[in-house]
Amino acid sequence: METVYIDKHVELVSDCRQGNRKAQFEIYKLYAKAMYNVALRIVNHEAEAEDVLQEGFLDAFTRIETFRGETTFGLWLKQIIINKSINQLRKRKAEFINIDEVDIADTEAEDEEDLEFKVNEIREAVARLPDGYRVVLTLYLFEGYDHEEISHILKISENTSRTQYMRAKMKLNGLLEKRGA
Repeated sequence: METVYIDKHVELVSDCRQGNRKAQFEIYKLYAKAMYNVALRIVNHEAEAEDVLQEGFLDAFTRIETFRGETTFGLWLKQIIINKSINQLRKRKAEFINIDEVDIADTEAEDEEDLEFKVNEIREAVARLPDGYRVVLTLYLFEGYDHEEISHILKISENTSRTQYMRAKMKLNGLLEKRGA
């Protein structure tokens, strides 16, 4: 059975295809905050996230004819924003270390349910992570991508994605412990 996506904004998208500026503004108002947050979690810089947001919407409206409706418009737009965010990081020359050849000892998983943190403390700690760690952690935890998808998006191996994620969690835990959280 084929998956069917019901997009509640199908009429707005159709109007956008016709070049309707009012519809474009409505779409922008509907998705801007969420897409800004996606970009901000990846680029970790407010002005760059704003730039990514504007470029992403411009790109989406320019290429709206390529939107086939196989997913919701929001998911399609989110992929554009994620790709633009990653390209922005690449412009900053973020390095994703390929560690296929490195052996890393397994660490015991901590009981995450026992840890209760304030959202701001975690957000600040995530923002202090190196770009490579933060991007993989964000894509995996917040955006719901698996390591195979992350490896395709970032053009790294799955093993590198898994290791960057593991290291990001360890670094994040270290940062939170330093703050007494």
